[in-house]
Amino acid sequence: MTRFKDKAVLFCATGAGAGYVPYAPGTAGTLVGVPLSLALNRYAEHNSLLAAAVLLLAIVCAIKVSTAGAAIFKLKDPQTIVIDEIVGYMVANFALPFTWVVTLGSFLLFRFFDVVKIFPTKNLENLPGGAGIVLDDVMAGIYALIIARFLLKLGWA
Repeated sequence: MTRFKDKAVLFCATGAGAGYVPYAPGTAGTLVGVPLSLALNRYAEHNSLLAAAVLLLAIVCAIKVSTAGAAIFKLKDPQTIVIDEIVGYMVANFALPFTWVVTLGSFLLFRFFDVVKIFPTKNLENLPGGAGIVLDDVMAGIYALIIARFLLKLGWA
């Protein structure tokens, strides 16, 4: 890879540098995902199908970028790569109504499921390359989204 391409990959993979935060880089990466998620949700209000396609494209791009970033770092799943947390949170908060309670709730639910790795989340880490880096966070996001929607149905938020 060219030096510029490596820098561009690392900029994206580390969430514009959030992955270099010394403590809790995953949480820092998730924070980067909040405004991106809110922007996508705003768009989803008008065209949910296209917003879902954008989310899917973001996941595919995150897999490619994570694969390239891991190769640069020469590690299977470097902690500094946080693009997986970004897209994982975008899944966790997808098309939820905007309130600070809902946004914080989906954030906390995502971080919980990302750390706990409920089945089959842990198994997804064994996938090769960026798929193993990203898809476990996507699964954590799916779990968080299901719980958030359930809590909204119960009127808890």
